[in-house]
Amino acid sequence: MVEALTLQRLNDADDAGFVALLAGIYEHSPWVAERAASRRPFATLAQLKRSLVEAVTEAPREERLALLRAHPELAGKAMVAKALTAESSHEQGKAGLTACTPDEYATLQRLNAAYNEKFGFPFMLAVRGPRGDGLSKTQIIATFARRLENHPDFEFEEGLRNVHRVAELRLDDRFGHEPVLGRQAWDCAELLARHSDPGFAENGQLTVTYLTDAHRACQAQLVRWMKECGFDEVEIDAVGNVVGVYQAQSEAGVDRPSPVKGREREGSGPFHRVPVGSRRLLTGSHFDTVRNGGKYDGRLGIFVPLVCVRELHRAGRRLPFAIEVVGFAEEEGQRYKATFLGSGALIGKFDARWLDQEDAAGITMREAMRHAGLPATPAAIAALQRDPARYLGFVEVHIEQGPVLTELGLPLGVVTSINGGVRFAGEVRGMASHAGTTPMASRRDAAAAVAELALYLEKRAAEEPHLVGTMGMLEVPGGSTNVIPGRCRFSLDIRATTDPVRDDCVADVLAELHAICERRGVTSNVEETMRVAASPSAPEWQARWERAVGAAGLPVHRMPSGAGHDAMKLGEAMPQAMLFVRGENSGISHNPLESSTADDMQLAVEAFLHVLDQLAEEAGNEGRP
Repeated sequence: MVEALTLQRLNDADDAGFVALLAGIYEHSPWVAERAASRRPFATLAQLKRSLVEAVTEAPREERLALLRAHPELAGKAMVAKALTAESSHEQGKAGLTACTPDEYATLQRLNAAYNEKFGFPFMLAVRGPRGDGLSKTQIIATFARRLENHPDFEFEEGLRNVHRVAELRLDDRFGHEPVLGRQAWDCAELLARHSDPGFAENGQLTVTYLTDAHRACQAQLVRWMKECGFDEVEIDAVGNVVGVYQAQSEAGVDRPSPVKGREREGSGPFHRVPVGSRRLLTGSHFDTVRNGGKYDGRLGIFVPLVCVRELHRAGRRLPFAIEVVGFAEEEGQRYKATFLGSGALIGKFDARWLDQEDAAGITMREAMRHAGLPATPAAIAALQRDPARYLGFVEVHIEQGPVLTELGLPLGVVTSINGGVRFAGEVRGMASHAGTTPMASRRDAAAAVAELALYLEKRAAEEPHLVGTMGMLEVPGGSTNVIPGRCRFSLDIRATTDPVRDDCVADVLAELHAICERRGVTSNVEETMRVAASPSAPEWQARWERAVGAAGLPVHRMPSGAGHDAMKLGEAMPQAMLFVRGENSGISHNPLESSTADDMQLAVEAFLHVLDQLAEEAGNEGRP
């Protein structure tokens, strides 16, 4: 067995020795290691990986293109001729590419040729996949075909991202590093994704909406996992949240009333009332999904603390505070128009009128709750409200759901604020008339007016950092090719890290709409449909995440969250802060392509454990004279 490489050995080597120790990490490209050598010493493997990424990022485009071209085609001529490097041979073999059927081989050759013709470099894919144990040939071919549609500039960067992922896995092998905790979280995502609503499950799509059979199966699985991880108390509360508590040092071993059989679904009794003198860290995220969504949105924020508690339990370790993990039953608002239902209940923001809402099949929320064995009474739901004085704060780990971390080559990001948003539904009315006989100067084109507003929104939102504006819906009712649009419906979504910045943009956009309508001789009507306040991260909690990321040897990247999260609801009652984890496929989310790697999840688990250690040390310091 080859002795595992160590950071000490790497740091102690001269420059030539350093390059030799990292030979083969970047295919036929020793210059990458040569330029990283001066960045020593490395305190962590993550720091070494990051330094190698930086060496490539800082290189001229010609060198980065040469790096891509240094890699072999998948199932290509080099493989057939047995001319692959040992590393590439191992990787392609592990993915089954050395044992293709004739049809698979022919498909890969056709894709290789088309890809090279379009982009001028070979298709680069980390065939060992996000877990590290290999993609299937079906997955590889599907990814190949999908990426052929990319823009050349985007695909150039996507290819390099895959080069770095290959290098990461090779470094893991050379250092004998296995992201065991990250793989546990990754496996949980795969297992929980087996449950999906009818109409989607049959097509291999993931959809879990509030209190369906699939949703309740997820509840049951989370309950089992919490018990297996060592949580002392586990229940399903009155709105369907799955709640687990890992007791503090002062609580462990003390006799406490256990829920009677069936109480798990009542959401009443002493379970959620925190004992006097014992404070808790609250964490978690949601396990419902959008339709045909991804496996990690929300759910990663449940799996990470579960893995952490499992590690604490295995070590027989208790902290000066309890850990309360909540799998929130609903955040997406897919079955009923009641977003943040799960987290809202914990801060007393459940609207009792929601109980009378009907889903598409005419089933009220009250009926769905009762079918699931929940009490479905305002009193039982109101009893879930937490006393903020009993909690240290709320932290949430979440997949980024965007491209920023991916483009920066960073696995983790610290959230500074969750954007406040305003949404509008609008309509412009002009005059429908003949497209051939109406002179341009005589037109009252509703769609052209909305199009002009869309361009203004794009320009105005780009003027300030951390401000975004979107017109996601444009519709010409009854439109026809030869008719000037007389009506055009549209939506507006404007978000920013602070409410004043957002509101200034809203005012400017609405003023511009008025001016456009005046100039074009059309009228408009706009209705505000949603307004959510921005939720800045609590400075002391954001700082804890920053220290955790720094301890991993990574640069701290501070970033806003453009999407809403359960943390913004809990932030109304207690301090909150979030950690983002890089997503694959350019960070796409609310999509089956949503993904992350076991290595990145490992770093998230380690960061969470670091925050726990910080809190424990702070508690110890408070207790000292």
